[in-house]
Amino acid sequence: MSQDVVSLLQQLVRIPSVNPDNAPGTEQIGEETIAVFLSGWLESIGAEVLLEEIKPGRPNLIARFAPLDGRPRILLGPHLDTVGVGGMIVEPFGGGISDGKIWGRGSSDTKGPMAAMLWALHEHREILADLPVAVDFVAFMGEESGQWGSKDFVKRHGKDYIFALVGEPTSMQVVHVTKGSLWATLRATGKAAHSSQPERGENAILKLTRSLDQLDHHLGGQLATFIHPVLGRSTMNVGMIRGGARPNIVPDLAEAEIDIRITPALSAAGGALKLLKETIEFHDLPVEIVNPDEKPPMETAPDHPMIQALLATDAGTGLAGAPWFSDAAHLSNGGIPSICIGPGSIDQAHTIDEFIEISALEQGAAFFFAFISGLQHT
Repeated sequence: MSQDVVSLLQQLVRIPSVNPDNAPGTEQIGEETIAVFLSGWLESIGAEVLLEEIKPGRPNLIARFAPLDGRPRILLGPHLDTVGVGGMIVEPFGGGISDGKIWGRGSSDTKGPMAAMLWALHEHREILADLPVAVDFVAFMGEESGQWGSKDFVKRHGKDYIFALVGEPTSMQVVHVTKGSLWATLRATGKAAHSSQPERGENAILKLTRSLDQLDHHLGGQLATFIHPVLGRSTMNVGMIRGGARPNIVPDLAEAEIDIRITPALSAAGGALKLLKETIEFHDLPVEIVNPDEKPPMETAPDHPMIQALLATDAGTGLAGAPWFSDAAHLSNGGIPSICIGPGSIDQAHTIDEFIEISALEQGAAFFFAFISGLQHT
């Protein structure tokens, strides 16, 4: 058993749990090993633990300290996976300490918040079964790619919960509103020909780039009208482009991958995919949309009693918004009011020298301890 929150985080960092879907940079992939470790750790402090396999070898973990007996329930919910480790300049799974920091993949995103939540539960292990508001610990697989874990969980178990605290590095601010996103591939097709006679072909790259220019102008202008007082406007980014085979061949295929960030107002108006389709059709652009994946924004009202309880826990904690995406949006969209909160800064997430300040980690654990203490009087 860990001696404190620092040694616990070191243990978690030293267990690889790299998401296998996007350039993991290691053969040590998947969430099963860390889920098994957490199962034993949580059982040792009185939890009943269930592992629900979402994909082969990739489970969600659900730990309950009180039975499903009708009392209100909330969950503490970090994700199990990390991004890849390619290019890191610190030992990804070292968990070493220097300069007052713990280093390694996940130390900030999001094993630091996870450790802070777990240690608060550890320190309250004698009272968790009797709290008037039950506190479960739920750890999701796959957040760094398709968020299958949170999507599956809210379908199966959403009815059991009144609120979710999703563990992310927010510097202990209550992130109650986030943008959604649409990732989609735009494909243009043409006709191959020898480049000495380009008139005999149809250049797919030119079709695509001209269409992207039109979308940047027309769709970009429309997106800018969907504004949120905290998040700002909806945006579009062209993140990847590919096409052609050789300089002396007229390309017959070209693709671009785009990312549209969605404010609540755009979501309420029908979403980004609907607007993208309408813009392509209205301007008769020669591209098709392939493999669109639209994820909802999140907005939880600041006057929610649990948000008010969080704000009352520490004077340094306030409300915040974020342009990034998390499991909280799927939970919220499925009926569980949710926020993101945790120690550490998003600025350290996914970096080649990822770390968390030990002082921030300890303050996070103390915050969650105080928050759970407050539930005794709910």
